[in-house]
Amino acid sequence: MFTIDETAPVIVRLSTVIDAPLERVWALHTDIDAWAEWNADVDQAELDGPLLPGNSFRWKTHGLDIVSTVREIVPGERLVWGGPANGIEGVHVWTFGRTGGQVTVHTEESWSGAPVDAAAEQLGQALEQSLTAWLACLKSRAERTD
Repeated sequence: MFTIDETAPVIVRLSTVIDAPLERVWALHTDIDAWAEWNADVDQAELDGPLLPGNSFRWKTHGLDIVSTVREIVPGERLVWGGPANGIEGVHVWTFGRTGGQVTVHTEESWSGAPVDAAAEQLGQALEQSLTAWLACLKSRAERTD
């Protein structure tokens, strides 16, 4: 099982509860090509092949062009990806848990590398803001009934 880098200078852990079926939340989150439709911070995203470990996706967010590789997937429960971007090595773990008709989405991400060492506090705040917005966008879209 893949985990974040617990020794990284930047680690952010956040959760939200979404009032929607797990299947809807999972489908939204794993349809990488459609991220830009509901996540205001994602300009573009494209998965190369099926969503399977070892496959990559290219996406643009906050002016960065990122290539991430899927490291682990447990359908309906867990998705892990990571990779380098502009000198930052990121590992991102998402978990999904059903509680009645609601879903708890937990995200944790670690960043390491020279740029992070040089500006850990700033980059940590930026990552926390980004993940807070991501969870809010996912919640908003999943809870819409249209």
